[in-house]
Amino acid sequence: MNKNQVTGHAKEAKGKAKEVAGKVTGNKSTEYKGKAEKQGGKAEAKYGDIKSESKKSKK
Repeated sequence: MNKNQVTGHAKEAKGKAKEVAGKVTGNKSTEYKGKAEKQGGKAEAKYGDIKSESKKSKK
């Protein structure tokens, strides 16, 4: 795993936690911020996947 994959998965988990906390407390703002952070984490992890595959194919 590269740095982007690790960071992305961490952001995804943090975002999911915020989303759940927002749902539990009824705080829509926190819920939406969590969803956005989770999507950003997914994107970064996907970038890391692509970067890793690119390095593998160059070998």
